[in-house]
Amino acid sequence: MLSARYADVSLATTWGETALFYNPGKRLPRGIYFATLKDHDGANDKASALHRPGVFRLSLGLPRGDYISRFGPVPLRPGKGGVVLGPWDFTALDQLSPHPIYAWMGWVAVLNPSHSTLAALSPLFDAAFDKARHGFRRRLG
Repeated sequence: MLSARYADVSLATTWGETALFYNPGKRLPRGIYFATLKDHDGANDKASALHRPGVFRLSLGLPRGDYISRFGPVPLRPGKGGVVLGPWDFTALDQLSPHPIYAWMGWVAVLNPSHSTLAALSPLFDAAFDKARHGFRRRLG
């Protein structure tokens, strides 16, 4: 869906998840990632309880302003194996929340998003993609 929606996007399995990278002309080794799909717990990432049958997590890297407008200030970076502090239930299905580990970088996540949730997230997909495009340009100088 997202790889068809945006130009110059490639999929790669990396860090135990499928990531969508913006990388026109393959000018960077991978590109700048803006969305991920993960369907299993990792050694330092168990907060979403992805070991449950059929559960997966869709994550998006938002610009800081978009993150703050939805969730307030970004939390501090958690220690290895920890989660960001806050009132969120990182195991709730079909609920947008800060990413349990990468919220400090402006990432958000939703477990098993419904079609209506995906439709409502459309502006966030665009924001994440735009952030990746800007990051790509910065990286190339």
